Amino acid sequence: MTAEQRTPEGQPAPAGYAGLFRLDGRRVAVVGGGSGIGRESARALAAHGAEVLVADRDDEGAAETARLASLEAPAPGASTGRVSTHRLDVLDGDAVREAVRGWGELDGLVVTVGANVRKRISDYTASDFDKVLALNLRAYLTLVQAVAPGMAERGRGSVVGLSSMRAFQVEAGQSVYAASKAGLVQLLRTAAAEWGPSGVRFNAVAPGVVRTPLTDQIADDPQWYDAYARASALQRWAGAGEIAGAVTYLVSDASTYVTGSVLTVDGGWTAVDGRYDPSV
Repeated sequence: MTAEQRTPEGQPAPAGYAGLFRLDGRRVAVVGGGSGIGRESARALAAHGAEVLVADRDDEGAAETARLASLEAPAPGASTGRVSTHRLDVLDGDAVREAVRGWGELDGLVVTVGANVRKRISDYTASDFDKVLALNLRAYLTLVQAVAPGMAERGRGSVVGLSSMRAFQVEAGQSVYAASKAGLVQLLRTAAAEWGPSGVRFNAVAPGVVRTPLTDQIADDPQWYDAYARASALQRWAGAGEIAGAVTYLVSDASTYVTGSVLTVDGGWTAVDGRYDPSV
């Protein structure tokens, strides 16, 4: 949407609503786009016209994402954005900074990388702690530091990080994972405060239970799978594609006044507190 299509307050003019979610001409990097929520986000962004850079350390996974994204059918009269793949280890700070320099101008950054070690606190090791924090928090810090200054110079940009409902509601065995996801929310909120005056937005998406490679450990257990399904208001798991809409919204002009926020996409789990509904 062009500046001419906006009122002085930044609100879309009536003629601009038809393209509110379109991303034509935008360049968006999806880090962790080789599988799961990252893959589906890349597909959705491309379907809305964005040029998508799929970054992952899994070359085959990234290539499959690019293949699937190229098959997306755009809206009538629109086009699907170009997709490219880029090998990236987010734990290598120098590699991240070099990659970002090579990518050039970005309008959006979506980060979906994550790890979990499910253990009781008494059983957690320093190595376990470092593994989870490195991927769930330090990698996000490195990427924000690399991308945000360039966005600020251009006066625009949207960064979306994948948090979790565990940032707000926990269970035994989720201590460090939950802490890292809560920390990510506060990191993005602080970034929103620091770069907001320059026109750069930062938001988090907090999914509930989603079928991805990260959740295979519990989803493969029928009893556990069923218990988690029944804990939300919708009483089912989400597919990774059901998170892609939230990501697309936060990257698009539909959310130009949204920053420092958390969009919870959990099927109502946190609304009903994950509890059984008694017959009273």
